[in-house]
Formats: sequence, structure tokens, C-alpha cells
Amino acid sequence: MDSETHWNAVYSNRAEEALTWFDPDASSSLKVIRAHAGPGDAIIDAGGGASRLVDKLLEAGLGPITVLDLASSALNVSKKRLGQRANEVEWVVGDVTSWTPDKPYAVWHDRAVFHFLQDRAAQKAYCDVMSKAVAPGGVAIIMTFAENGPEECSNLPVQRYSSEALAKRIEANAPGKFAAIGAEDFTHITPKGNAQDFQTTVFLRTDK
Repeated sequence: MDSETHWNAVYSNRAEEALTWFDPDASSSLKVIRAHAGPGDAIIDAGGGASRLVDKLLEAGLGPITVLDLASSALNVSKKRLGQRANEVEWVVGDVTSWTPDKPYAVWHDRAVFHFLQDRAAQKAYCDVMSKAVAPGGVAIIMTFAENGPEECSNLPVQRYSSEALAKRIEANAPGKFAAIGAEDFTHITPKGNAQDFQTTVFLRTDK
């Protein structure tokens, strides 16, 4: 099963609130985005799917907002939930490793996409797209399972990272373009009450 089929099936077969990554407040993501985005700053949520983050960003008056995801079924969940407000968001069905951005973004947010990329070529492709999308002086916020986090998600293996290991991987794939400027760990509680440890690293786009 290819990735698009897999993720469309995930969102088609289970309610949003039953997914392990469901977070009604998107508080960890919202906090770090608000620390780096001001009014009028373009924000992209890479792999945003059915996340409630877009709702919270709209409520906070941030954006313009783009939500990119491989699964159209996931984006449809968010569109339906938002109703008329969905018209305020740019929705893009696409693969984050091959998508071509058409404008620069002040903030790139990824809550749990990069850790699914096991293949080094896919990691390089992701970094190439991120380099095209993030404006000079902008930031990339990348969240992955921490070193003591789960070894798989949605029946797929993941690569766990410390902030230091992630920074080295980003530098290897986008040399001289991004500098880690902040990091923190957080624990996500799944709908079933299980704890999942994540790390968040913020990268500043340093080159011109």
C-alpha cells in the first residue's frame, strides 16, 4: 500500500477523535507558533491533516494559513469541521517530499511527518522542499517522537530523535541553511490515555 492510500484509509476508517495523535487544543504546536509568528505572517502546517491546529490559528488571528497533507480525506475532515471558515485557509493535497511551494512562509510547522521518513533520499527531498518554502529569517518547527518515544505509529515505523540528532540530520540535508535556536520536550496523551514523548526543535532560516 502506498503512502497516499494508507493515510486516506486511516482518516476514512476512524473518527478524528479516535486517532492516537488527536489533540483537541493543539496546545504544544500553538504555543511555539505564537512565539515566532506575528499578524500577517504566512504559516504552513505540513502534514496538518485533520489537526485542530488550523482552528486555533484562525481563532488567534494568525496567518494566512496553508495546510498541506497527502490525504485528501484528512483535509476534508478539517474543512467540514470549520464550515465557512475553511474558505480562509489554503488547502493543498500533496506529498511534502515533492510539493512545490508557490510563495515563501514565515513559519513551517510539522508535528509528526519527518519522523516517518526512514529513507535518506526522502529526508533530503523533504529538506529541499522546506528550504524552498521557508523565507530567509523564517522558522521551521519540527516535532518528532523523542528518543524514548514510540517506535511506530499507525502501523508504520518511525525514526526517533533527540533535538541534537535532528539538528544534525537537517544540517546534513540542508547545509548552512537552518540553525537550531530552541528545543523542548513534551508528552502527548493519546485518546486512550497513553503517554507519547515528543521533541520539538525550532530552526531559523539563516541563509539568504
